Formats: sequence, structure tokens, C-alpha cells
Amino acid sequence: MARLFEEFALCSLQSGGPVNGVRPAGPDRVIVTQADRTITIYKVSDQKPLGSWTVKQTQKISCPAVYSSQTGEYVVVHDHKVLRIWKDEDVNLEKTFKATSAADIYQIHTLPDTEPLVLFERGGVRQLDALLSAPQQEIECILSNDEVIRWSDTLLEAGSPVLLFVTEKDGMFQLYAQKLNPNVQHTFKLDSTEENGHPLSFVLSLEQAGTVLMCLYSSGCIYKMQLSLNLNSAEKEQVLPQSLLLKLPSCDASLDRAAVLVLDETHIAVLGAPHSLQCTVKDSLSVWNTRFQTLQAWKEFPDGSCGQLWCYSGKLFVPHGKVLTVIPFTCETSSLAAVLGKLKQPNPTVKAISTVLNWNAMLNDQQPDELQQTSTEPEPRRNLRSRRSQIVSTQSQPVSLDQFLSEIKTGTKETIDNELEHVLSNLQRPNAQLLIAQFAAMLVSRCKTQVTFYPQNVLVKLVQTRMLSYSLCPDLVAVALDKADYSLLQLCLRQFPDIPEAVTCACLKFFLSANDSDLQKIIVDLGSVASYIEFDPIPSKAEEKMEIVENGFSSVLLEEDSCDVPAGMPAHEPAKTGMKPKCPVGLKKAALLYPFSTRVRIT
Repeated sequence: MARLFEEFALCSLQSGGPVNGVRPAGPDRVIVTQADRTITIYKVSDQKPLGSWTVKQTQKISCPAVYSSQTGEYVVVHDHKVLRIWKDEDVNLEKTFKATSAADIYQIHTLPDTEPLVLFERGGVRQLDALLSAPQQEIECILSNDEVIRWSDTLLEAGSPVLLFVTEKDGMFQLYAQKLNPNVQHTFKLDSTEENGHPLSFVLSLEQAGTVLMCLYSSGCIYKMQLSLNLNSAEKEQVLPQSLLLKLPSCDASLDRAAVLVLDETHIAVLGAPHSLQCTVKDSLSVWNTRFQTLQAWKEFPDGSCGQLWCYSGKLFVPHGKVLTVIPFTCETSSLAAVLGKLKQPNPTVKAISTVLNWNAMLNDQQPDELQQTSTEPEPRRNLRSRRSQIVSTQSQPVSLDQFLSEIKTGTKETIDNELEHVLSNLQRPNAQLLIAQFAAMLVSRCKTQVTFYPQNVLVKLVQTRMLSYSLCPDLVAVALDKADYSLLQLCLRQFPDIPEAVTCACLKFFLSANDSDLQKIIVDLGSVASYIEFDPIPSKAEEKMEIVENGFSSVLLEEDSCDVPAGMPAHEPAKTGMKPKCPVGLKKAALLYPFSTRVRIT
């Protein structure tokens, strides 16, 4: 099983077209190289730019910037030969380290805890530190005339990095595998036929049987080729036999811009190909189970995409239109039963005192009589009326998971609220967070399209499971703000640790603008605030004359607390009058503002 969650925009694209690249830059960080001249580091969870650098107008970035985890430095190439290396604290790119190579650079690749590899346009490969020690060193030409590199990637083979790249010449494609320790190069010829069209996208997959190269052709066919990289000596060119992995639904026209990525051993993601035979929208993102040849999830892009797709840390990055979109996903263990919706789950003991069928038992095709037989407790004696009500309760069986997802799309608030209790009580722990995130995303999406639909109780129950976060459902807080739902906002602020600063400030401004009289009508969790904000148990004369206090200011209190009092008479006697420390806002507003004490500093 695989699921795509609600997407969010990471950044806008200044050129409105494809980007040079998206690369990882540490935990929850990516480095985005745009097509113009800009390089920006983003924190993905809150869509926050952490740093940005730009080359001169006369310069052009020729390959995407990368991050070296060994040194904590960034590397980019502009004008094909000029390397720039800098760190987070550097402000001006022109004042950073600069080196000019003797040959044109095609790509720089990085692997965790290894030295970056530099691939030159004529097929030469160098480690970055070896190149920087002598930037003008001669680079060998591996490729023949008119042979062009179309794709490249790296992997670790027995702890040593291997760089692979595919070239094209006169419609023929070859794969090169370059080892550096020892220095060995293997050449493979791709065994493709004219009926498959031309290759559009390549991707590497590390499986138990070894390294596999997958190729998406313009015909919509995805082939896989087993690679043998454990040879320590160069041999003559080998032909890579290929086998069909998946045949995508095809339209009349062949594919022109598409990409394929491996998500796990049994799931792949395809961008730019139709996910069904209807072909209403050609540019869509689809997730396929290659073991059972089934479509697991999809998302359409009516505005079109540029055929670029990246995957890091359980998130897909897709540039389309004028934004770079991030789509969280999850892949679960695949089995035929899961694909067909008949996955058996351990059936918990069901007591006869409350014989309510759960949806796991329904998936197991277990009958009500079987559930009653699992009970070890004897049924207590009841009167006839209670027995009749018991029969009615067993007949109103909770819906299955697919039926509940359908209810979220079309059902009423009351129906969804009633069925949610049964669904939550039967969620299996490994998949619970994923399903709850899907429930919340679907409900929020419906709230945005149907103005009159707002299942407040259901959303609160989902947040109370403590399995949600802001990144799993970014639009939840926005919908709560739009509906002026103080209770849900308070709950989200307490339980979501990853709310962006801008959203937090919007909630703070919303709470501060609320009137105490309006808050009297709503339910707010006072929590521990009530223990240190109290009202006078015994009203004093000063309180009877007190006017409205704004921002903690009262002219009456100032007069009574002045220094113009007779000597020996205290100006303030809380023990006699019953006065206690006062708060400038009401009790409910104080409870709403309490979560901000750990998020922002109020000045």
C-alpha cells in the first residue's frame, strides 16, 4: 500500500519553468537551484528559506548545487568550468572559494560521508579534493565524438563509490560504470527496440539480488536491467538484457516529458504519464505497485509539469506551474491481501457484553457468532428489552476503511463523527498515524471546497490522538483560523511542535483581537492557567468602582496605589481586601495565550 498526502508549496519558481535541481542539504533541508541565478536553502517542514545566494547576471549556473556532509560546504558550478565553494555563514558568493577546471563539468554527485565526485562532460571522473588540488590538470576524454551524457547517478558498492552515467549517440544508448578504488570502468550497451521508443528517464534501485537500472521509455513501458558491478577488471562492452517491469496506461501520443523514481522495493513513482486509460490529464503523479501491477495513488497536475521529480526523506518534490510542490508519501509492506483489501489483522478479544463488530473482523470475513465465541466471560442475565437492543447494535456494523473514506467525501458531520469512534478503536498501531493524517487531509480539503461543511468534533478527535503534526496536514490550522475555532487552534498549538513562525504569529494576532465577551460563549481548556490567575473572592470597593481595564491600565488603581497616603498606612493591603495579582486579560484569553509562552517572546 502507498499513499500520497496533502501537498504544499515549498517556494515559487522565478522562471516559471524547470529548475536546475533539488538536492538534500541535511535533515529536513534541501538546496534548490533555480534556472535563473539563484541558490536557496529551505527547511522543508515550515517552508522557511535559511539562506540564499546569487551569481552575477553575466554568469549562468550550469549544474545544480550540492551539499557535502563531510565538510558542511556547498558546491556549485557556473559557466561549465568555475566551481564555487561556500558555507552557511558566507553572504556574498563572489567572495567565496573559486576554482576553474580545464574541462567542462557535467554534474557533481555526493554520497553520505564520502568525498563528492565530479563528472566531466567527456566522461572523466575525479574526486572533488583531487580536482581542487590541481584544477588545471588534464581530464581524459572517455566518450567519442557526438556522444552526449543524458543521465548520471552514484551508489556505494562494497563501501566504495561508483558513478554511473548513460550516454546517447545516433539513437544508441550506453551505460558507463566508473569505479575509483580500484580505477575500473565498465561499459554496457542498452538492448532497446524501436517499438519502445526512446528512453525518457533512468533510476537506480538497490535490491537484494543486486543493483538494478530502471528505464522509462516514451511508449510508457518501464524496463529493468540487472547490473553486475563486482568485477575488478575492465572487460569488453556487455549487452544489458532488459525485462518488462510495468506497462503504463498509454494514450494515442507517446510520452515526451516523464520521470520515474523508486520509492521502495515494490513501489515506484511516475510523473508525466497518465494513470488511467481515460487520459483526461496527461501530467499526473502516480504510485504503482510493481509486484502486483496495481495503481496505488495518484495526483493530477492540470497546469502541466516539466517532467522533473525528486525524492528525499519520504517527500516527493515536483516543480509544476510556478511553484515547487512537496508531496509527503508513505509506502507500506506489500502483499496480495493488502492490495485486494483483504489484509488479515490480529483480532482482539471481543467481549460478549459489547459485541460490536469491528472493520478488521469484517476484512477477515468473520461472522458475529465467531466473535461471540472468542469471549471467555459468561453473558450476564438481561431483560428482554436489553437483549433486543443488543441485537440492534450488532446489526449496525461499523463501516470498512474504504467505506469510511467514502463517507468523509460525501457523508454528513454526524455520520462521520459516529463512525470515527469505531475506526479509531480498531486502527493498527503501525499504520495509525498514516491513516489519521489521511483522514485529516481529506476532511480539510472538503472544508475548503464546501463552505458549510465543518466537522469540528471530528477534527478535534483526530488532533487528540496525538498522531498529527502541522507538516502532515498544513491546511488544518488555516481552516481553523478561517472558522474562528478557538478550541481547535488551542489544541493544535499545544500539540503541533512544527508550526511555522508565520502561522504562529497569525494565531497570536487572532487571539489578541478576540473580545472577552465573545470568549464567554466558547469552550476553552483552561489547563493550569486557572491555578495562578484568579478573581477576587471578596469584591473590594476599588473593584466596584473599577472601569474597563485596557492593557493592564486603570486610573482607579493608579489613584489608590499612589504615594499620596498618610505615613504608616500601607498603600496596598491584599490580606484585608482579598485582592490577588491581576491579569490584563480574561481567564479564557489567558488560557489561549499560554501556549505562546514556549513559542514566541511577547514584547
